[in-house]
Formats: sequence, structure tokens, C-alpha cells
Amino acid sequence: MADLEFSPPKYAQIVNTIQRRIGDGTYPPGALLPSEAQLIREFAVSRPTVVRALEVLRSQGWIDREHGRGSFVRNRAVLADHTRPGKLIIDEAGSAGSGTILDVGRVPVPPAVATLLRTPPDTPALLRRQLIERDGEPSELISSWFPLDVAEGTDLAKPELIPGGVYQHLHAVKRVRLDHIAERIRARLATAEESRLLNMAKRGAVLNLLLAVYDADDQPLEVVDAVLPGDLHELEDLYPFSA
Repeated sequence: MADLEFSPPKYAQIVNTIQRRIGDGTYPPGALLPSEAQLIREFAVSRPTVVRALEVLRSQGWIDREHGRGSFVRNRAVLADHTRPGKLIIDEAGSAGSGTILDVGRVPVPPAVATLLRTPPDTPALLRRQLIERDGEPSELISSWFPLDVAEGTDLAKPELIPGGVYQHLHAVKRVRLDHIAERIRARLATAEESRLLNMAKRGAVLNLLLAVYDADDQPLEVVDAVLPGDLHELEDLYPFSA
């Protein structure tokens, strides 16, 4: 029988471990984290994997990184707005060097996406699809839907990764800023196409994240439909409790 225990990517294991150590006080606020060389030895991974984990922690607000000094735990007070799973996917889809662009073009939006974009079903939108790989294996299939008025005048319609990332580009060209995200997570069976692209057993289980991104005026900027093979990913979070 196949092993059904989830095993997150190596960089995510490092992220989760350091988050737990910060949460339980092993690494208190202001503490210097182990060096990259020490983390490489502890987790038996490559330097790029450690660097990626530290960058995720930095982008989430868990740590500060100072050139020539190392990585330091931030004060707990700044962790209240730390990253949820959907934010990681948004960052991934918007980064400059992530994955391979599969296709880009104007297509009618499906009903679930239309609801989040607040448009009638089959309204045209710009779709960008990309495949993310980890350790040489397909890891995430990300479909990003942009309203045409958001995409107009930008490079989003070009079938290539955007230098600086999607969100930096949108801000530079149109002064667009992301403000908040609505997130839905569910488990389901993969479609035939998803199974093929993600190199999965036919009809395997996936995690499906549907994310709607809004600006400060609550106007939809993007909907992201992310498909993650269930045997490669687990979702784990650490956050403060308030009564």
C-alpha cells in the first residue's frame, strides 16, 4: 500500500521547524539563528534550499536578515500578520523566478472564478498558468486570472516570467497594491490534465487553494487557483491565540 503520510518540501520542513522553535521560545525575539552552514548540516540539504527557507521566513515577517551578520528573530509583536498558506502561493505565483509559464491568454472565466472577480460567468479575463518544480519534480500548478482592466497596459499577457515579479510590475506600471486575500482550501481528486502536468498517479488527491486578491478599495485584482499534490504538501501554521 502506498504511504499516505504527507511529506512537505525540504525548504518547508525547515520553515516549519524554525517557526515552531520561535513559537516555543527556543529562538527568542532578537536571537541569532544558526548560520546557513549549520542549517545545511542539521537538515542535510543544499544551500539553495536553506536560503529559500530563510527568505520565506523573512517574507513572512518571522526573521530579519542582515548581510554579514546573519538572521535574527523578529519581535513577537510583529508576527500577528504572518503569512497564511495562501500568501505563500501568492508570493510564489508573483515571483520573478518561479517555475515555467505553460500558457497565457484571454479566456472565459469559470463560474467559481467569476464569482470572486464579481463578473458574469464566461466574461473574458487574462489567464497565466505556471508549473512550479521542487527538487526536479512538479510541485504546484498555479492558474492566475486577472481582470482585463488590471492587465491592460502591463506585461502580464507576455508568455514569460516577469522581472521583479508580477506584483512589483503591477505597482510600477499601475500603482496597484495588494491589500487583502480571501482564501479557500479544499481536498479533491486531480483532473486528468492536472495528473499529467503534476506527474501524479491518475485521480490522485490534491489540495486546491482558491485565492482572491483585493486592493484597499476591495476591488478584485486577481484570482489564483493553485493545485498541490496531496502526497507532497501539508499545510501547517503557527499563530498567536487571543480569547
